[in-house]
Amino acid sequence: MDFQLRSVGKTCEKSGHPLAPGEVCHSVLVERHGKMTRLDYSHEAWSGPPEDAVAYWRVQVPDATEKQTPTITTDGLMSYFEQLSEAPNTVQEQMRYVLALMLLQRRRLKLEGSRTDGDIEYLQLSGSRGDGDFEVRQQSLSDEEIEQLQSQLNVSVTSEWQELDGVQIAEQTSLTDDDL
Repeated sequence: MDFQLRSVGKTCEKSGHPLAPGEVCHSVLVERHGKMTRLDYSHEAWSGPPEDAVAYWRVQVPDATEKQTPTITTDGLMSYFEQLSEAPNTVQEQMRYVLALMLLQRRRLKLEGSRTDGDIEYLQLSGSRGDGDFEVRQQSLSDEEIEQLQSQLNVSVTSEWQELDGVQIAEQTSLTDDDL
């Protein structure tokens, strides 16, 4: 199961003191009001995990100037693939096709067959976790077009994760030609 967690906090949960870049702190995952919440403690204020801790770990506070690349999980890509299903335009259809190829490679989608409607061929796919049947229009894309779509996907998916103010625990950090 993947959780969307915010990055390390700026202050200690217990003392309220700032967490300095490079400092080791302790992070805890707890359930509060039906949601998983991350709490961060300075090393000095750490006295062990609270009783309701689901998980805990040590982490080094990142340098504020470091640009953190959000990680993208296969489930995150699947979610974006499903979002693109809703009234796609031509570019979204192309992105959806590239995502479908990636998700097929990662075995998150299964190819069930194809169908033709006039001159248009569609891939018939199903989610490997029983999450639906999908049809994706076959695209004839050049290597340059695929590279451009991958760049657009990186920007789109990364900006969505940044809007969530968190990073998903992940298998991969960015989309590359190796994903296809």
